[in-house]
Amino acid sequence: MDSFKTLSIIIPAFNEANTIHLILDKINAVSLSNDLRKEVILVDDFSTDQTEEVLLQYRTVNPEMNLQYFKHEINKGKGAAIHTGIAKATGEFLIIQDADLEYDPEEYNEMLKPILKGAADVVYGSRFMGGNPHRILFYWHSIGNKVLTRLSNMLTNLNLTDMETGYKLCNTRIIQNIELKENRFGFEPELTAKLARIPEIRIYEVGISYYGRTYREGKKIGWKDGFHAIYCILRYNLFR
Repeated sequence: MDSFKTLSIIIPAFNEANTIHLILDKINAVSLSNDLRKEVILVDDFSTDQTEEVLLQYRTVNPEMNLQYFKHEINKGKGAAIHTGIAKATGEFLIIQDADLEYDPEEYNEMLKPILKGAADVVYGSRFMGGNPHRILFYWHSIGNKVLTRLSNMLTNLNLTDMETGYKLCNTRIIQNIELKENRFGFEPELTAKLARIPEIRIYEVGISYYGRTYREGKKIGWKDGFHAIYCILRYNLFR
């Protein structure tokens, strides 16, 4: 593996002033396998709190970090922020990292293993497999995730355990060649449906830990997003 290859880390952010510096600290502390470099691309989806100020101050204090910042002039949604980040990525590999603390950057290397071995094109981080720690939270939320994953699997013919995971690591060239439309939480089923249609695509899963947030702590996804995810599963699998 060429030591000069890069992992692009896409961070969509909306009103994450309280945690954005913490997740950047975690990313900064990670040493990637095979001497991969890190390219951090943070996309602020028109936050109304102090996210921008905190980020710009962080970049000033940590000039050694390859941190790029982009801001939407209106709020477009998480999916739209991810689209912007994907378009700006220059690394050979790309991972999506939420700005909160639910997913741990220390696990990048575990997710990179199948790709660096040449076995995978895409790696999903599953919250429902493996022996890593998982915060116990909402029963119906977990049931909803499993229902969405099963419905997606039935139409994509994949056997994923966690289609809705926020941790997806891809070959950058592959994801940049996919036309993505969903601007909000429909991004996950849309991407999965379109990846599944790529001939000979090699998709792997790796068990990850999950430090979930409550709604009081800032969790943003709700039941309406679940119904929209069902719509997206049907739309992008049945009506191409």
